[in-house]
Amino acid sequence: MGNRLSLRVKSVDSTIQGPHGSIPVRWYAPPDNVSPRRCATIVWIHGGGFFKGGLDQPESHDVARTLAAAGFRVVTVAYRLATLSKPRRSGSGSVWSPAVHFPVPVDDVVAVVREVQREAVGKVILGGASAGACLSAGAVLRLADAGADGLAGVFFAYGFFHAALPKRSRQLRSRLRGPRRFVHTPMLLNLTNLHYAGTRTALSNAHAFPGGHPLGGFPPTLMVDADRDSMRSSAAQFAEELSATGTAVDYHVLPETLHAFLNRPQEPAFTQGLRLIIDWAGQIDTEKHYTFVDS
Repeated sequence: MGNRLSLRVKSVDSTIQGPHGSIPVRWYAPPDNVSPRRCATIVWIHGGGFFKGGLDQPESHDVARTLAAAGFRVVTVAYRLATLSKPRRSGSGSVWSPAVHFPVPVDDVVAVVREVQREAVGKVILGGASAGACLSAGAVLRLADAGADGLAGVFFAYGFFHAALPKRSRQLRSRLRGPRRFVHTPMLLNLTNLHYAGTRTALSNAHAFPGGHPLGGFPPTLMVDADRDSMRSSAAQFAEELSATGTAVDYHVLPETLHAFLNRPQEPAFTQGLRLIIDWAGQIDTEKHYTFVDS
């Protein structure tokens, strides 16, 4: 999708200050021969199981370039990744680096959204993939609880939203293929969530895993899921939970696709998913002010 055009997308690296220090971000603008869209700036959050990923991975960089080539202004975020405390050498000997767990990554996302809201001409759309979808959903609730300006919309790709993976249907289990059948089991996914949360108490925090909690304050929402993906049991349930609050939810499952298809630009699913996102984001009415309300 617009590979040649996306190569002419302009990007600039900078930092935004957050409660835990500076946050690396990358700003993308449409090519000179593409008119910027009237709609909102997009803040896009990559995935990686909460513990890996960055601004250069395809799921961040290639997605942002494609959105910018379609006329959107885009900001990607190198939020702090979940890590355990570990020793490192310093001038005075060996010291332990601090562990990173919830709420630090959500704090980073919220700080960037607030800064973009201050600088953007229009309103802001927030989107995320996989773990980045969970962080984005948590940021929506954090912003809502703080009474912040509303977002124009949010979109999620193959996200995981619950502290524990909801039961997978027999039909979904029959769709699973490849090595992720073994690494995306409920036990391993739940352990990954605990690593991010840091404590079992934090697992129950709505800002860490919004699934199963009151979901007031969500603007119009697009969800694009992978067909052959264990995490679809969480995303599909989250879509139902959002719909039950009256949120406008546009939910899609791309046939025959595997998890993280936005991290593989050479696959047709990358183009299919981005087309859905571009069409949906282009229809967002940024003149309307979506306020946060309690459910």
